[in-house]
Amino acid sequence: MKRLPPLPALHTFLITAHHCNFTRAGEHLHITQGAVSRQIAGLEDQLGFALFHRQARGLSLTEQGQALLPRIEQAFNLIDEAIEHASIRRTPLQLKAPSCLLRWLMPKLQDWQTLRPDVPVELTSSVHHGVDFRHEAFDAAVVYSPLPGPKRQGQHLFDEQLTPVCAPQLLEGSASLNSLRDLEQHTLLHPSRDQRDWALWLSAAGADVATTRKGQYFDTLDLAMSVAAQGNGVAIGDWSLVGDDVKAGRLAIPFDLKVKTGAAYYLVCPPRSEPSAPLRELMHWLVEKAAETRSG
Repeated sequence: MKRLPPLPALHTFLITAHHCNFTRAGEHLHITQGAVSRQIAGLEDQLGFALFHRQARGLSLTEQGQALLPRIEQAFNLIDEAIEHASIRRTPLQLKAPSCLLRWLMPKLQDWQTLRPDVPVELTSSVHHGVDFRHEAFDAAVVYSPLPGPKRQGQHLFDEQLTPVCAPQLLEGSASLNSLRDLEQHTLLHPSRDQRDWALWLSAAGADVATTRKGQYFDTLDLAMSVAAQGNGVAIGDWSLVGDDVKAGRLAIPFDLKVKTGAAYYLVCPPRSEPSAPLRELMHWLVEKAAETRSG
């Protein structure tokens, strides 16, 4: 293989070609005009052809110099990209999400790490549904917007749709859950201290809201779903978040009715900052997965 010119000399050629002046190139490189001239002369000797026409009013590229310049620019751009990529690989992306989203998000991130082990993600969950990028150092976050109204900033993932869920065995046997009236025979599991979600769904279903009198309360949706999966009651949850559990047979949906609350989940990143290429790729991938959830 032919010996390649030294990288510093090629970099000096690149800077000099942009300025067409030894003095200004030296100022940019923090070396003397004479050092620039000597490096270019040495590079020309090694290549066997002139790169610049030396003229009284400055420099101009020779035909060979013009042919070489775009390829040298491309080579240095590739080096810059390689260095950036290597440094990003060592820095996990920091993602925040509400704990209620983990049943949907965790399997997706596991799939992501299988596809892109070079872009690690560290997930922080919280019972709080928002993020304050002024005081929280996250690259992105999934936030829950609880009230109907104009779409907030960020990429929409999916709308909240409430539906009862239970263990598959509750749909079988003498005490099976086949009608709204059958709910009176089961413990209703609430993902929060209020009865709002059950009350909203039962009202939309035309059922007697008084059926919520027999209930058990939890601090998180995940706990309510875990108890429901064990056959110890019927939970109310977001259809989008339990779809994987239903497909895997851990949970079942006894009724077809899904009630939109007006709330939604959004993927957001800090304002006034440009997401890195790996973060843009992760966000695009999550939005695609959310679209699959909505269509499923």
